[in-house]
Amino acid sequence: MDQIQEHRERLARVKERLHHRFGTPIWHVQMPAVDELVCTILSQNTNDINRDKAFYALKERYSDWEAVRDADPNELQHVIRVAGLANQKGPNIQAALRDITQARGEIDLDWLKELSTEEARAWLVSLKGVGPKTAAIVMVFSLGMPAFPVDTHIYRVTGRIGLRPKELDITKTHAYLENIAEPADYDSLHLNLIDLGREVCQARKPKCPGCPVLDLCQFPEKTL
Repeated sequence: MDQIQEHRERLARVKERLHHRFGTPIWHVQMPAVDELVCTILSQNTNDINRDKAFYALKERYSDWEAVRDADPNELQHVIRVAGLANQKGPNIQAALRDITQARGEIDLDWLKELSTEEARAWLVSLKGVGPKTAAIVMVFSLGMPAFPVDTHIYRVTGRIGLRPKELDITKTHAYLENIAEPADYDSLHLNLIDLGREVCQARKPKCPGCPVLDLCQFPEKTL
């Protein structure tokens, strides 16, 4: 059996175990693609609570995305400060909104559905502050396009369990997981693997005795 097939079969077993442990995961309220893009930029290097606080403060302060695009940069950074790194996220959000406007004449991303998956991904990552994870989140959760977002939890967990080559970097892991997983499972696997990473397979001291995939895991430093 080659490595890809081995990883594919192990992932199928992991998927069933995680579904039994965590159930069918639910994404936060589905939003238009531009909203999801901004929300995901705000989520970078912060927790969900502060992300949401910043996002709703933004929506309360400004009437629409055009107003955010044209806002005073210092004021905008003040509004989203709870999410952290406001001096980076604010300019990135405004630059993305300007680029969308320049490309389409309006602030809307639904037109990406007309492109191929790779064309849509390439366009999104061309925006300032948008990497493969942010692009994949917008694609799978707002545009209904097949993409597998990989954050630090998923990268750590898939490496420990043995669902990807150990030497694979986080950027290439997006494509690898898209190859070994079924497209219909991308969204639920993304969320359940994050839950595994947050609740069980933590970075510093994983809670291995309570892990639902312990017998499938290849991590040599288990805490037993």
